[in-house]
Amino acid sequence: VNEIVLDPGVRDLKSSLALNTLIRRMALKKTFRALGFPIINFPSECADDEGMVSVTATQAIAKYGGFIVLDRFSPATVYPLLVLRENIYTNPQEPIQVQPGVYEINEPEEDSALMVTTNFSITYFSVANEVDGSGMPGWLLVADAEGMSVLTAWAAGKFDAERIAKAVKSVDMEHKVSHRKLIIPGHVSVLLGELEEELPGWEIMVGPREAVDLPAYLKLWNPN
Repeated sequence: VNEIVLDPGVRDLKSSLALNTLIRRMALKKTFRALGFPIINFPSECADDEGMVSVTATQAIAKYGGFIVLDRFSPATVYPLLVLRENIYTNPQEPIQVQPGVYEINEPEEDSALMVTTNFSITYFSVANEVDGSGMPGWLLVADAEGMSVLTAWAAGKFDAERIAKAVKSVDMEHKVSHRKLIIPGHVSVLLGELEEELPGWEIMVGPREAVDLPAYLKLWNPN
């Protein structure tokens, strides 16, 4: 028999964690081959309510469960588990990225601020959440920096004037905004001169160094 799964045989949170861990340690550290097969867990049999089913399934995913059997498939239960699984099994050598392009926040109009950042997911969400929380409308242009943060990408030559200008042109920003002002991260203020050469007719503005300072900065925005 080759296609084997291991059921620890317990149906409570504490025992499931203990046995999953023991089975995996025996297989890896003690090279006990009989326990080297995937583990199957049944979160619904370990919990009485849907909230605890999610907790039990989360534990199983994080702690060596190879198969997670659910009897409930509501979005509130399944989606977080899928996201968790994808994040745990993400290659740490490949940064999590967002799709390059322009993102609309708070229903921007043609006179709303235009900001640029990199496509590193943490950087994007930090900036996007601050702009969204400010209540100010804005265009967030995400340049392809191979998933690196602003300073890392700039140091590696992945977030330079040429790439930013290419991003502006690729999404046709000239026809989306009535002004010609582009806000760049404060950490790369050195790109101001080069960007003005790459984008003739555009005014390059140096924004805050930290995303948390964006709401106050945007309150002073003037497209004229």
